[in-house]
Amino acid sequence: MDWLGVYAEKIMKKVNIKNFKKSLSKFTTGVTVVCIKDDNEVYGKTVNSFNSLSLDPPLVLFSLGNYSSSIETYLKSKFLTINILSKTQENISDHFSKKNPDTNNIDFIEGKHNTLLINGCIANLECKIADKIKKGDHIIFICEVINIRYDDNLKPLSYYNSEYN
Repeated sequence: MDWLGVYAEKIMKKVNIKNFKKSLSKFTTGVTVVCIKDDNEVYGKTVNSFNSLSLDPPLVLFSLGNYSSSIETYLKSKFLTINILSKTQENISDHFSKKNPDTNNIDFIEGKHNTLLINGCIANLECKIADKIKKGDHIIFICEVINIRYDDNLKPLSYYNSEYN
């Protein structure tokens, strides 16, 4: 092994859950809340595992843990909203990171497909679920964006090193 390989071997850490989570916390992400409406019941989850996937067609993806409360309701949904939070919405992120949060005091706007958008977000995406893929301990939801709304005057809420920024 050359000197560079020996050096890398000494500075690299073993992959375990703690080190993996710590490493990924060094990646700055935006913060979203994914909402669905099932009959008259509203469900929302704070999600930072969100990415754009394709421009044509417009596709995005996010993932939820297999163990997530209300995962079965998300799996049977056809439409949902992805609400990209603004800098002033830490409280919304915290609220929807709880198990089975109460949605009665959230300022929602009705979407076109029996969906709910959170008011005051930097952007809202109304989506149709196109595919679901189970990998590891998560389910990846691939969604086609069918309607959008955004506000150029707001700043995004970001998450870095396990803290809001």
